[in-house]
This record gives sequence, C-alpha cells and structure tokens, in this order.
Amino acid sequence: MAETTRYRHYKGGLYELICEATLESDPTVTMIVYKASNGTIWTRPASVFFEQIEHEGATMPRFARID
Repeated sequence: MAETTRYRHYKGGLYELICEATLESDPTVTMIVYKASNGTIWTRPASVFFEQIEHEGATMPRFARID
C-alpha cells in the first residue's frame, strides 16, 4: 500500500498530497493536487505550494510536511 504524504498548512489545516499534474494551458507549470481533511480536493501551482512565506514575522513553508 502506498504511503500517504501529509502536510500542515501554516494556518493549521491538514492536507494529503494526492499527485502532481501538468497544467493543460501551460505544460511548464506543475500543479499539486491535494485533499483537505474534510475531503475537499484542491490544486495550486507547485511553486506556490512549496514556497516559503512570511507569517507573524517568521519565514516558514506554506505547507510543512508531517511524518
């Protein structure tokens, strides 16, 4: 069985990374498809999903991997 990769959003939500996908309108853009704990499916560019952000004076990942 495949291992689930989980991430915590900097605001606290838990998400499961489902897969990477290619944006149809721009094949140079990799999208991340992920699922919220309530079952909602989301997508955003990998560059945004994995970026470092400023929050309350600290630099942190937008989504931090949890094991």
